[in-house]
Amino acid sequence: MRKHAFLVLICALAMSVLSAAANKSVSKPAGPAPDKAYLVKLLDGWNALNPANMAQYYAQGDYMFFDIAPLKYNNWAEYQKGTTELLKGYKSFRMTLGDDAQIHQQGDIAWSAATVSEDAVTVGGKHEMTTFRWTVIFQKQDGKWLIVHEHTSVPEQ
Repeated sequence: MRKHAFLVLICALAMSVLSAAANKSVSKPAGPAPDKAYLVKLLDGWNALNPANMAQYYAQGDYMFFDIAPLKYNNWAEYQKGTTELLKGYKSFRMTLGDDAQIHQQGDIAWSAATVSEDAVTVGGKHEMTTFRWTVIFQKQDGKWLIVHEHTSVPEQ
């Protein structure tokens, strides 16, 4: 009888562990994903030409970001420094989210892809207009959706 009870206990324990593992693998929603209004807020933040104000939206640590130039930034500190220098060359800078923006979510990860129109004027007076691709990966950290990867690129002409 003891042997039978022990066997039942082991089976019940195994089933509990398997059930817990199965439930863990199914991502539970981490609250609503960033929406198009949040994407517009991010672009408006960059339009202000002050990358330091954008730090609150980016995960700190070793997360890679790809901008138009240079090839990559290995963390937010590098990204902020590089974009601060880049944006010093602009008198005005306006990015507008395309109406093709898509946002997807799986648990505490969300990603978006969109085209963005840029209309800018350099300090030297040159007017620049282009449309680029923008992909952003968010992760919910401490209750806030932070950017853990960003990629912008311009299509070859």
